[in-house]
Amino acid sequence: MTDEQLIEGILKNDEASFKTLVDKYQASVLNICYGFVRNAQNAEDITQEVFIEVYLSAGKFRKESKISTWLYRIAVNKSLNFIRDNKKRNLIKNIENFFLSEQKNEIQIADENENNFEEDYETRLKILYKAIDSLSENQKTAFTLGKIEKLSYAEISEIMNISLASVEGLIHRAKKNIQKKILKNYQKNKDKNRKF
Repeated sequence: MTDEQLIEGILKNDEASFKTLVDKYQASVLNICYGFVRNAQNAEDITQEVFIEVYLSAGKFRKESKISTWLYRIAVNKSLNFIRDNKKRNLIKNIENFFLSEQKNEIQIADENENNFEEDYETRLKILYKAIDSLSENQKTAFTLGKIEKLSYAEISEIMNISLASVEGLIHRAKKNIQKKILKNYQKNKDKNRKF
């Protein structure tokens, strides 16, 4: 069954169509939500809300975009609303992959040795999360969808309802802002350690 047929089935109150749609997209929607709220239970709750909204507003689906794009847009909006309502600013899962692959040669946050590796790693993640939390909402959204969820710029453009150039700019600025915050923190800690 195509996605369009599933939507048509949902509009006719066909439970099998709705179940098929949920089975097909639940994992992706859950990952998107988790990428924003970084809490499994909250991500599951938001995912349920996404599919409830899909069920209730299937008639609003515009057939010029893909169903996945529509679902992801709802997931992003519900996740952002959750963050706003609960004043939570944690965003990213598996951020160490991004940090290690894209920033490894540009930034050295602290000396690593075998005795304090775990503690140092946790400290670096906290610094990184704080840097991400300081981003504007649009930068966080574009960064999360592009660098963590690995969506294409075209998909992000549709989800956020902005141009491709805007997506590229947001992700570029997000990376630069994260780098500045990390370097500033590193420099502050380095200066602090020199005083002792």
